[in-house]
Amino acid sequence: MKCLVTVKQVVDPYINIRINSDHTAVETANIKMAMNPFDEIAMEEAMRQKEAGIISSITAVSIGPISVQETLRQALARGADEAIHVVTSQTLTPLNIAKVLAVLVKQQQTQLVLLGKQAIDDDCNQTGQMLAALLGWAQGTFCSSVKIDVANQGITVARETDYGLETLQLRLPTVITTDLRLNEPRYISLPNVMQAKRKPISSINLDSIISELRTEIKTLKVEAPPQRKAGIMVQSVNELLHKLQHEAQVI
Repeated sequence: MKCLVTVKQVVDPYINIRINSDHTAVETANIKMAMNPFDEIAMEEAMRQKEAGIISSITAVSIGPISVQETLRQALARGADEAIHVVTSQTLTPLNIAKVLAVLVKQQQTQLVLLGKQAIDDDCNQTGQMLAALLGWAQGTFCSSVKIDVANQGITVARETDYGLETLQLRLPTVITTDLRLNEPRYISLPNVMQAKRKPISSINLDSIISELRTEIKTLKVEAPPQRKAGIMVQSVNELLHKLQHEAQVI
């Protein structure tokens, strides 16, 4: 069974983000980038299923400028067999990304697609669901457990919902989006990093996949949240109640 894993390049989650001078996006020039943490979990799950003999090959896909090849190298170091770079300078919406992935899934004759449930930069949590709808496949979103039964062409997943843990039985082919508690990605060894540098990455221009993409969303302005005011110390409960009632006016 072939598996396709999407990996998105995002600003490293451990550094402070800044808004660019035009107030149109987060500053990415000369900023450390990394693989989206939820995509790391998806990549790890694909590797575990491959080690169990369930998945035969893993294809990592990323969409963006030339810099995303660094993220694809990380995917190769984590165990992907091949990598596809869809080259574009555009910032694509989730629906357009889903359309591109749908074409690649059909070309690759993939039976399983693993995606992080969301990217930490836009937090949309939409691409996996839209991809499943475009393909007409079953979907398991924000999964914390995945068990694949190849003999019966089925997958059992557990999903963390607002009202508890939900268990679903799905039929292959399937789109799965991964949640935090699905697994803990392993450390990438130096030999794997060196081997990944020698693995080829296939580059495909976006125009050769889809000639025209509609943009449904336009970013008007990006602003940092207002700074919080400094807290104050009170000397007694009575003083606290007075401030809450007369200054904050919350009681």
